[in-house]
Amino acid sequence: MQSALHITTTIQPGNKIELQIPDGGIGDTVEVFVILGDKSTNQPLSTKKQSILEMIDTIGSQQPSRTSEEIEQQIQEARAGWDR
Repeated sequence: MQSALHITTTIQPGNKIELQIPDGGIGDTVEVFVILGDKSTNQPLSTKKQSILEMIDTIGSQQPSRTSEEIEQQIQEARAGWDR
């Protein structure tokens, strides 16, 4: 089974980070993802919490609004392309 850890650390001099893996063994292979915090607030990204409704509103506002007729037209065009 694949497991994951969420570890928060600070950048050390020389732009280095240090991680201590509690269950790691010498020679084990690991993957490391680094997510930089928001520099304007110096907070980790995980502290910016939104409700699911706020997330849906944000995503919806980024999408162009279409009528049901426009959506149906796009579906019909896609289906017509399948028959070729």
